[in-house]
Amino acid sequence: RRLSGGCVRAAPSARKTTSLTHMLPSRRRFTFVTAAGNNVGKEAGDEGDCYRMPPPEVAQFAERPQSPGISLSPNRDQLLYNMRPPPYPFVSELARPELKLAGLRIDVTQNSRSRMSGNTGMALGPFPTTEEEINTWQNFMGIPEGASLNFLSWSNDGGSIAFTVRFAGPSVADADRAAPELWIADAVTRECRPLLPGRGLNTLFENYSWLDDDTIVVCVIPSGREEAPTRPPTPRGPRVQSNGGGNVAQARTYADLLKDSHDADLFEHFGASEFVTVNVKTGEVAPFAPAAAGTAEMHTRCDPSPDGQFIIMEALERPFSYAVPCGRFPKRVWVVNRAGETVRDVCSLPLADAIPIVNNSCRAGPRGVAWRPDRPAELYWTEAQDGGDPRVAAEPRDIVFTADLHAGALEGGSAAAGVPTFHTNLRFGGVSWGADGLGLLYESWYKTRTIKAYVVDTFGRADRPPRLLYDRNYEDSYDDPGSPLSRRMSDGTYRLAQVTGPLPKDGWVPAKAARGAPVVAGEEGNEAEKRETPGPVEWETGVTLILEGDGASDTGDRPFVDLLNLDTGATRRLWQCPGLGALERPGSIISDAGGAPITLDTLKILLSRETPSENPQYYSLELSGGGGELTPRRISDFPHPHPSLVDPPKEIIRYKRADGVDLNATLYLPPGYDLARDGPLPTLVWAYPREFNSAEAAGQLRDSPNRFTSISPMSPLVWLSRGYAVLEGPALPIIGNAAAGVEPNDSYVEQLVAGARAAVAAVVAKGVTDPRRVAVGGASYGAFMAANLLAHAPDLFACAVARSGAYNRTLTPFGFQSEERTLWQAPETYMSMSPFQHADRIKKPILLIHGEEDTNTGTNVIQSERFFAALKGNGAEAKLVLLPHESHSTRGFESVMHTLAETSDFLDEHMSLEAAERTEKAAAAAAAEAEVGAAVVAGGDLVSKL
Repeated sequence: RRLSGGCVRAAPSARKTTSLTHMLPSRRRFTFVTAAGNNVGKEAGDEGDCYRMPPPEVAQFAERPQSPGISLSPNRDQLLYNMRPPPYPFVSELARPELKLAGLRIDVTQNSRSRMSGNTGMALGPFPTTEEEINTWQNFMGIPEGASLNFLSWSNDGGSIAFTVRFAGPSVADADRAAPELWIADAVTRECRPLLPGRGLNTLFENYSWLDDDTIVVCVIPSGREEAPTRPPTPRGPRVQSNGGGNVAQARTYADLLKDSHDADLFEHFGASEFVTVNVKTGEVAPFAPAAAGTAEMHTRCDPSPDGQFIIMEALERPFSYAVPCGRFPKRVWVVNRAGETVRDVCSLPLADAIPIVNNSCRAGPRGVAWRPDRPAELYWTEAQDGGDPRVAAEPRDIVFTADLHAGALEGGSAAAGVPTFHTNLRFGGVSWGADGLGLLYESWYKTRTIKAYVVDTFGRADRPPRLLYDRNYEDSYDDPGSPLSRRMSDGTYRLAQVTGPLPKDGWVPAKAARGAPVVAGEEGNEAEKRETPGPVEWETGVTLILEGDGASDTGDRPFVDLLNLDTGATRRLWQCPGLGALERPGSIISDAGGAPITLDTLKILLSRETPSENPQYYSLELSGGGGELTPRRISDFPHPHPSLVDPPKEIIRYKRADGVDLNATLYLPPGYDLARDGPLPTLVWAYPREFNSAEAAGQLRDSPNRFTSISPMSPLVWLSRGYAVLEGPALPIIGNAAAGVEPNDSYVEQLVAGARAAVAAVVAKGVTDPRRVAVGGASYGAFMAANLLAHAPDLFACAVARSGAYNRTLTPFGFQSEERTLWQAPETYMSMSPFQHADRIKKPILLIHGEEDTNTGTNVIQSERFFAALKGNGAEAKLVLLPHESHSTRGFESVMHTLAETSDFLDEHMSLEAAERTEKAAAAAAAEAEVGAAVVAGGDLVSKL
C-alpha cells in the first residue's frame, strides 16, 4: 500500500516514534494537547504534532489480511466472492470535502454518503463439494482497474449480478470522481458491462431494485439537474425557531443537523432523484414516472412487490427540521404500478419531532409499510393506538393492517383504510410469514423485558384466533428457545421454513412451562407482568419449524438446531455444537433452491466454525445418510488474520460482586507467559457497562471459551504483544427493578465501582495481575465508565484510556443509553454519573482520544475538550488527542497508528514498575504528611485546652 503523496509506508521495523510527516501532504495539521504544556497548533514538522507509528509488534495488526465476503447464488450452486480492500483508508480519503446535512454526510462528487467503503473486485466459484473446490474461483472480466464496487445483488434466477462502479482512493483526483454507475455481470460468461453509461445513480437513500430477471428500476440523478445552490455572501436573515402552544418536543443530541434555509436547499438538491427502468439484456432504458409527475422528488425507497407488479415508493417532503435528522422529516408513502402510475396513497406523515425519548416510543401514523412475502402484492403496516407514546394507556396498543393491491386499484390513488388483521397489547415486533396462512407474531415491552410470540392465521379466518407460543424475559439468555429459520422461495421472498416429509418419532421434549416473575408493587403502583403459559390448542397447523439458538449456559454458548412442533410446543434437537474446543454457529438454510421443499433428508444449513486459534470458516451442515445427525463439511479456507499471534492463553473467569451478583470476564495472557517465571503482570481492564432489570439476567454468561481470539488494531488485545495481561469485557451490570420503580442509573456509580473491584480482585487473586499496575479503558460508554472509575475508585487503577466518550451528562439532557428520564426529571442522577462534575477527584493519569468529527449521538468532541479543560483546571495529569476527520470509530490508517502509538507510550509510562514505585512513595509521603498535620492539629487543640 502507498500513502497519499505516493510515499511508501514505513517498514514495520521502524522504531515506535517514527514520524509519518514525510508521507503526508504539506502542512497537514494534527491537534495534540497535554495538560503539562501549551503546544497547541504547531505546524506539521514539529515532532509533537506529527502522526506517529507504534511499536512494530502492535502495528502489525493493522495490516491483517482481509478474507473475501461470500454471497450464495439463488440456485445455491455458486459462491460470489467479494474482494475487500485494506480495512483502514488513508486520512486523505476521510479529509475529502463533505456536506453535513440533516444527520447525513454527503460526498458531493459522488452524490452518495461520504466515506463509503467498497469491494475491489469479485469472482465466482462453485459451491464446494470436494476439498479441491474450496477457494477456487474465476474473476469477472471487464471491470475497470481501480474501480470500487458496491450494492451487489443477484437476479432472482441467478443469471445476472448487478453492482455499481465508482472510483475512489488517494490516487483518484476529484475531476475523475463521479456518481456511481450501474453495471451488470453475466454469471455464465463472467463478462461485465455498464447498463447506464454516463448516467450517475443517486445512492444517498436508494440505489436500484430488480423488478424481474430482466428489468431493474434505477434511482438516478435527475436529468438536467442544475448546479448546486451557492451560499449567498450575506445571510438571508436570522435563523428563527419557535415552539408554540406548549408543545413538548424532546430530542437527543443529534449531529449534522440542518442549520438554515441554504442547508435545506442543498439537502433537497442532492437528495432529489428520479427513476428509470433498464433491460439487462437489451440495455433499453425508459423513464419510470409519468411526465405529469413534475419535478424530481427526494425518493428514499423503491420496493417491488413479490410479483413485481407494484412498487412501494417513499419520499421526504418539506418542511424540514433544524432539530431532528431526516429520518423524522415529513414523508409520503405511495404505491405505483410497473408503468410508474400511482395506484394507492398509503400515507403522508407530518414532521415527527415530538417522539418521546422513552423506550417503545414510535412515530404516530402508519409505520413499517412493507409487502407480505406470502402474497403476490399485499401491503401490511402498523399503526400505534397510543399515538406512539408508551406512557399512554391503550388496548390494543398496535393494530396491523393489510391491503391487497390485486383486489382493485383505487380511483385517483386515494387511500382507503386497510383491513385490521392483528392486534397487540404490547408494542408490535413483526411477523414471520409462512405458507397457507401461517404466521408467528411478536410483541414486546421494555419495562418488563417481555417478548411474546403467537401462532396466528394470516388469512384472518375467524375460527383461528391467535394463540400464545411463549411469553418470556428476553434478558434471560439461558431460557431462549431460539428463532425460526426462514427459507428462500422461487420468487425471491423468504418465508418460515416448514419441514415436510418424515419426522423423528422419539427424542421429543415437551414444551416448558413459562418461568414466571413474582408480582411486586412498585412505587407508582405498577406491577411486574406475570408470564403467561400457552392455553389449549383451539386449531392445529400440522406444522413443524426449524429453530436456531445460541444455546447460552453457565458453561458458555453451545448453539443448536431444533425441530419445533407448533401445535404441541414440543422440540426435538437435531444438532448442537459439541463444544469440544470449537464454536460452531448455524446460519441460513442452503437446501432451498428453486423453492424446493425442506425435508430432513435433504436439509443443509450454512455453518461457521472457529476455535480460539483458528479464524472462522464456512461449512455446510448436512444430514449424514439419514442417520438423524447433522455433520459439517468445510467449504472455505480463509487465511489467519494475524498469524504472528495465533493462540494467546485465554480463560473465562467467574466471580461475584460484593452483593452476590454473579459476574464473568475473559482473561487473556501473553503467549508464553509462565506465572512462576514471570510473576504478576501489568493488566489492562477493557469494559462496557450494560443495564439489566434483574440480577439473574445480569449474571448470565454470554460468550464461549471457544470463540476465536480476533485482534484488530483498535482491540485491547493488541497489548498482549507488549506483555500485558488483558481482562476483556468484565461484566459491569447496572441493575434496576422496573416493577419496584428502581432505575438502574440511580445507583450507577456504586454498582460500577463494585463490579470493577470484583473484577480486579479476581485477577489479583489468580496471581497474574500486579494490583499496583492495573489500567482501565473503554470506548464510547466504556470511556465514560473509565473516567468514572478513575474518579470514584482511584485506589484500583494506575491510569485510564478513554476513547470517544461523553463525560458531562448535562450536555445530553434528554436521555442517553437506556436512560429514559430527562435532566430535569433526575438531576441528581445526571450529576452524580458525570465524571466532569468530579474532575477534582481524578488524581491518576488519563488519556483522552476523540475524533474531531464524531457524529454519534451524545459524544460530540466538545465532551472531551470540556472534560480535558476541567481536568487541567484541577491539576490532573491528562492528555487529549484529537484526531482530524475521524468520527466515532477511528478509520484512517494514520489515525489508527497514532492512537496505538499514544496509547503505547501512555501505558508504558504509567504501568511500569518504576511508575508503581513512584506512586507508592508519593502515597506514603502524603500519608506521612497527613499524619504530621493531624498531630499538629491535635497539639494545637491540647494547647488551647491548657
